[in-house]
Formats: sequence, C-alpha cells, structure tokens
Amino acid sequence: MVMRSLSIAATGMNAQQTNLDVIANNIANINTTAYKRSRAEFSDLMYTTNRMVGVSNMMNQATVPEGAMIGLGVRTAAVRNLHMQGSPIQTNNAFDLAISGRGWFEIQDPNGSTFYTRAGAFNLNENGEIVTLDGNLVQPVITLPVEVGKNGEITINSDGSVYYKADADAQPTEAGRINLVNFTNEAGLEPIGDNLFRETQASGAPIVGNPGEENYGSLMQHYLEASNVDPIKEITELISAQRAYEMNSKVIQAADEMSAVVSKNLR
Repeated sequence: MVMRSLSIAATGMNAQQTNLDVIANNIANINTTAYKRSRAEFSDLMYTTNRMVGVSNMMNQATVPEGAMIGLGVRTAAVRNLHMQGSPIQTNNAFDLAISGRGWFEIQDPNGSTFYTRAGAFNLNENGEIVTLDGNLVQPVITLPVEVGKNGEITINSDGSVYYKADADAQPTEAGRINLVNFTNEAGLEPIGDNLFRETQASGAPIVGNPGEENYGSLMQHYLEASNVDPIKEITELISAQRAYEMNSKVIQAADEMSAVVSKNLR
C-alpha cells in the first residue's frame, strides 16, 4: 500500500511539472504578437477495485451501495491552446494587420507548405510581395510595384482589399485582397513555433472566406494583436502549481517514512 502511494504521488509531481512548463511558456511569450496562452488539462488514471459497487453482498441479501476503488494517480490529457483574442496595439507600419474577430492568415513557406497565423506583422520582400517577418508569402500572393514600397501610400481596408497610390496625386489602384481562413476546431491546430499553426485531422480542413463576412473577423490596419496572456492569472496558477508539487512531495516523504517503519518492524 505504501509503495502505491509513492507511485501515485510521483504521477502528481510529473503532472505539476508539466503544468509549470506550460505556465513558464505562457509567461515567456507575454509580449509575443498574437500568442495564444496554453492550459494543461489532466485526467485521473485507472482505479484498482478492493470492493465492487452495485453487486450483491456476501449473503446475497442486499446490493452494495458503495464500493472501494482507489485511483492510481493523474496523467496529462492535453495542453490546450486558448484562442481568445488579444488586445489591439497601434503601430506605425502600414503592413501591420490585426484580425478583429475569428479568422487566420494563410501563409506559405518557400517549400510550398501552408501554415496559419494570427500575427499580422507583415512587410514587403524584394519583389514587392507581402510577406511575414520570416519571409513567408501571405496568401493569396499580392504584389505591389517596387516604387510603392519606397514612397507610395498603402491602404488595407477592413474587408481585406489592398489599395496603393504610387504618389500623392495618383488614384488608388487595387492590388488584391487578403483572405481569412476558419477551422471547425481551432483547438486542433498544431503549433509549430514562429507564431505559426498547422492544419491537422482534428482541426478540420481550412474554410476560406473574406474579412467582414459572417463568421469572419475584419482587418485593422496599423494594428497588431497582443498576446492574450494575463500576467496576474499566470502568477496565481504558478503559485497553485508550486503548492500542489510540494504537497505531492510531502506524500512521498510520508510514504517513505511509513515504509521505513514497516521494514524496521519486520526485522
């Protein structure tokens, strides 16, 4: 019985270590553009049964109302990304875009792989194409004249339409339209770093739409979406995880002392 307590408490310590890792990552990304905080989810392990519940007693005269079942600890069931929107932060860059509402930007890397992001810190590459800070192309590809990137005026409307003026006296010319993508299950997207997520079977296939349409957010030029990490909440959960870890370590210490007493008495 004592050895079972050791293993149960060990699972608790492992779970709280995972919890601490998740909290540490949230705090580390408190200023990361469009970062979505994570939360560790846990579930109890299987139970050993010392006495069945709902069966007849030894005399077969009555049903046992309560059994005796002892759990074997806890395990990490998932680390869930919480896709609540962060606050908008105003910038001076015409290519900074924040999504107000649902939706993801579609990104394509040089290898042709497709990813998704809420981080709209964009710019132009040497060809006049709108790209991320890592040089990945925003989809659909929108190309602006090179001179526009130097002295022109760029306007990106809330519906995703991109207009440019080569000089102050020119008429606005439409260069294209930025689309947004939705997923049936956003929690099923796989985070891969660099503010990017990848489609999985759990997320469902991407559903392409235009900003401002039903179930799609609108775009905000000159804004970026801040991280949705709440510092006060993270510190509170950090203290809670620390206390839970300490309590599990106390259980191991108590079980070890009890084991020592049993071993001494058996000599």
